Amino acid sequence: MTDLKDELHRKLQAARAGMRSKLEGLSEYDRRRPMTASGTNLLGLVKHLAGVEYAYLGESFGRPAPETMSWVEDGSVWDGADMWATAEESSAYLIGLYERACRHSDQTLAELELDAPGSVPHWPEERRATTLGVLLIRMVAETAQHAGHADVVRELIDGRGGPDHDEIDDVTWKSYLAKIQAAADAYAPRDRESEPPS
Repeated sequence: MTDLKDELHRKLQAARAGMRSKLEGLSEYDRRRPMTASGTNLLGLVKHLAGVEYAYLGESFGRPAPETMSWVEDGSVWDGADMWATAEESSAYLIGLYERACRHSDQTLAELELDAPGSVPHWPEERRATTLGVLLIRMVAETAQHAGHADVVRELIDGRGGPDHDEIDDVTWKSYLAKIQAAADAYAPRDRESEPPS
């Protein structure tokens, strides 16, 4: 039977790899430009996840980050500063930060069991107390969610979809998309002026 901690760790590692893969082959500009109305961008997702790894699977277990993050130090993290890359923050720096944060988390996972007690400093005092198992599940969910965001952002940048995209030829994709569009068109709003009076 698969050990639960090992299985959760494998899921986390897979989501991390998916997240990192979305930055491959892109320019600095494409990695950081906002691609949604809310500003979602690839480097911002990586920057955010680095801080979350250090917080939930490090600091919460008495293992603070061995490096400072300016947006945490100055409190601007609470204004969304962890969700985008400044002009001074290179891809190399933010990707490296994420990789170091993941290694730091992995060390916590190697040393502790799922029932190990932890405390999340930025949570309300009445619910700060938690366990490694709870925070590992949270980290898997958070990383998978943002890796999904990264899939969509990458597709908006250059059309590169999820891991199965390259297994299907362009003609098949276009046919598939046409079916989806036709189904949606059945519910498209009609021009009210062209409709006959009721």
